[in-house]
Amino acid sequence: MKARARFLGHPIHQMLIVFPLGLLGTAVVFDLIYLVTHLQSIALVAYWMLAAGIVGAAAAIPFGIIDYTIIPAGTRAKRIGLMHGFGNGVVSVLFVLSWIMREQHSAPSASALACSFLGLVLALITAWLGGELVSKLGVGVHEHASPNAPSSLKKEQR
Repeated sequence: MKARARFLGHPIHQMLIVFPLGLLGTAVVFDLIYLVTHLQSIALVAYWMLAAGIVGAAAAIPFGIIDYTIIPAGTRAKRIGLMHGFGNGVVSVLFVLSWIMREQHSAPSASALACSFLGLVLALITAWLGGELVSKLGVGVHEHASPNAPSSLKKEQR
């Protein structure tokens, strides 16, 4: 089932999700480094990684919603898509809360860290659900995909 929102023949949502997943996950890595080193510069890096990851999530969300609308009702894909989308909404809220609870020039609170850590655990689950949608259920995969398919830049034959 080909994605509805595409750029140069490829699903936009699938292109954009790598940014928030990578940035938010890296923010948690910097939080862990901060807990070991107590270096303020590391806490600052985590703060800005969170900010960038949240912006990335905000950019990816509308395209995920657009693609969700083409999944047929009553299918396993529709149920998994709903769990994926709802779960990522919760992930986004947790990371936004973590970012709001921080001050740019101070150590993150235990609550801010807890939101980030919980957000990452949930993000890994929702990322797996997204992988299930694409890899197992074929959502966002071009119906004529094959090892010898022509370039996405070539005009499609009708």
